[in-house]
Amino acid sequence: MNNNVVAIVGKPNVGKSTLFNKLIGKRVSIVYDQPGVTRDRLYEEIQWLDKKIKVIDTGGIEIEDKPFQEQIRVQAQIAIEEAQVIILVLDGRAEIDKDDFFVVNMLRKSGKKIVVCCNKLEGNKDFDYSIYKLGFEKYYPISAIHSEGIGDLLDEVINHLDFSQSSDEGKFKLSIIGKPNAGKSSLLNALLKENRSIVSPIAGTTRDSIVSQMQIEDQIFTIIDTAGITRKSKLVESVDHYALMRAMSSLAESDLSLIIIDATKELSHFDSRLAGYAFEENKPIILVVNKWDLIHKETNTMAKFEKDLRKNYKFLDWAPVVFISAINSNRLEKLKEQILLVKKNLERKISANLLNEVLVEIQVSKPAPSLKGKRLEISFIKQVDAKIPTFLLFVNNKEYAHFSYLRYLENQLREYFDFRGTPLKLILKNKNEKNTI
Repeated sequence: MNNNVVAIVGKPNVGKSTLFNKLIGKRVSIVYDQPGVTRDRLYEEIQWLDKKIKVIDTGGIEIEDKPFQEQIRVQAQIAIEEAQVIILVLDGRAEIDKDDFFVVNMLRKSGKKIVVCCNKLEGNKDFDYSIYKLGFEKYYPISAIHSEGIGDLLDEVINHLDFSQSSDEGKFKLSIIGKPNAGKSSLLNALLKENRSIVSPIAGTTRDSIVSQMQIEDQIFTIIDTAGITRKSKLVESVDHYALMRAMSSLAESDLSLIIIDATKELSHFDSRLAGYAFEENKPIILVVNKWDLIHKETNTMAKFEKDLRKNYKFLDWAPVVFISAINSNRLEKLKEQILLVKKNLERKISANLLNEVLVEIQVSKPAPSLKGKRLEISFIKQVDAKIPTFLLFVNNKEYAHFSYLRYLENQLREYFDFRGTPLKLILKNKNEKNTI
């Protein structure tokens, strides 16, 4: 888990997003062509001097019907909660105003390290001297748009981060994510209470960062990002966009995510985007329907709910669905069984001999469709080491592969072998290509 988080903070229009985009080396406004899956990636990992840092962009977000000051406050609040170092961005050409003072006062109260940069100073322009009123010892002149001064800024940031190994390194990471008030905290508390879990500080992080460890049978799981779940901030929790941002970050870091869905509410845009992101990032997940105790039940209530849920999440048809009541600790054993099962499926290794026997059966029962008179032929399949089950297929020509047939192959592999809870990845390689994996 990368505990070195750096947030870029400042009032609107100082160039936060320009700096963020420059640091990660690309523009980020990614649209995925699955309905309801568009997303803005506001967390990115970058590397500087062989060190990995996670950067948060708190800029470029308009919160509708909110006063200007509250927008600034929410952005600063996120940084205070999540970052070890904060890059405060100022407009180097403009006089310091009350909004700059407002942000600085909030950041100072946090006790976090603040590195100040004065942006828009291309060509070694002098900054406005009113900046000295803020009382910082050092100011880094930069031009984000022209990449000037960014190296010195990052050198300073690196000096204030700890790159010693975290105590949870190598452990299987579980995250509990979902819409605010769906029951993340209740589930976390129920799981930890049941397992008499150890809660311990991680070396090199702030005093607020906590990692929880949970044991199921003889296996230890690290629950990541608990600081974001357990530390209540009504200001942040009230803003869906930031909750989604945090959930996506948590999902990206974890080996398995429990996506909590509130049984008492309609499925929301938040739920769709989160599930879509999990799908796009090839992340193993379990869909956990919480607050099931509040639902009036008839004979087929659970089956009907699951059917409706799967209709909304067609692209996650491999994800198990578990119904629970976190507050009452109902059906937690069922959830723990599924966690162990998905972990086992993730780690499943299948011999090349068995895979190729199955491949022959699959191709005999349904050969690939003809594309312009040509047909895909798979001569050999083997599993390769990866975070999720990944298979290398040697074929006559990748150009003949149709996505519907690849989907069929995936479904057949799932029928022969249990891969519930985990996505599969198929890599096609032409037989005559060199440097095979």
